Amino acid sequence: MSAQEIMPESPGRIAPARELVNAFEFEAMAQRSLGDSAFRQIAGSERCAFERITFRPRMMVNTTKLDLTVELFGQKMFAPILVGPVSEQKRFHPEGELAAVRGAAAAKTAVVVSARSSFSLPEIAARTEKAPLWYQAQAGEETDEQLRRIDQAVQAGAKTLCITAAGADWSAIGRLRKRVGIPCVVKGILSADDARAAVSEGLNGIVISNYEMPAASHPPAPIEVLPSIADAVAGKTVVLIDGSFRRGSDILKALALGARAVLLARPVMWALAAYGAAGVQTLLEMLQTELARDMAMCGKPNLQSLDPSVVRIHARGPGC
Repeated sequence: MSAQEIMPESPGRIAPARELVNAFEFEAMAQRSLGDSAFRQIAGSERCAFERITFRPRMMVNTTKLDLTVELFGQKMFAPILVGPVSEQKRFHPEGELAAVRGAAAAKTAVVVSARSSFSLPEIAARTEKAPLWYQAQAGEETDEQLRRIDQAVQAGAKTLCITAAGADWSAIGRLRKRVGIPCVVKGILSADDARAAVSEGLNGIVISNYEMPAASHPPAPIEVLPSIADAVAGKTVVLIDGSFRRGSDILKALALGARAVLLARPVMWALAAYGAAGVQTLLEMLQTELARDMAMCGKPNLQSLDPSVVRIHARGPGC
């Protein structure tokens, strides 16, 4: 091997997306592509909760017909992975949501479009490849403009309304649910009581998430409260989750503990910032492949075969 081959990579080099081996390397490439201010908005993650969960592998199980497909609200999806809402994506790439949705569509992945997107959902639907699109709205902001945008999104083909609940009461969420004729999920659930309330309010699904909670309040990691929330709703509503998912193994842990699918946000923005649509496709396909590999390792050929016996949850260690 020559000296040139073993020299460290140039600090500013953007490696080809296909050379990257995990989502964390996309973060490094995004840092090289963005200014400090933009990168800080999507940097970092909290990994302690995932590190306390390990697998119970199974051998001698036939997984040659492994199937990742899942149905959400009548929509059949290739894998239990969605792109979560991120506002104003032109902060990270000139094409913003247009590129993100093109990449997601190529990876057969649904996208939740933010209410504060750089482009409206009708613009995105008209200028990108056909893909399942959801729309995100903020409960408690029932201005004429917000309601007009929701109506436009539904008319443009939004399949599901994702209502962010931060700072809102159930009456505001209920008003939005009654306004639209598509399935509605509420995002921001962190307790079993709130999950049960969502069921009683007729929400089609919940998203366990601490995204808009201030760090000073020390909110729990979403995956830590997932088992109790899944038990509380007992299959009466669809449970989705987001929060620091970076590997296929992270996604498998959530599916085993009761989530139907996982939403990703920051990793997708890393891929978008460094590579545009092609990077988003590469990242999502990488995570789909990792999930399939880890399911096979655990002897689980499809999502219906997953249950909590797949994982072991360990006690907190020092510093975690």
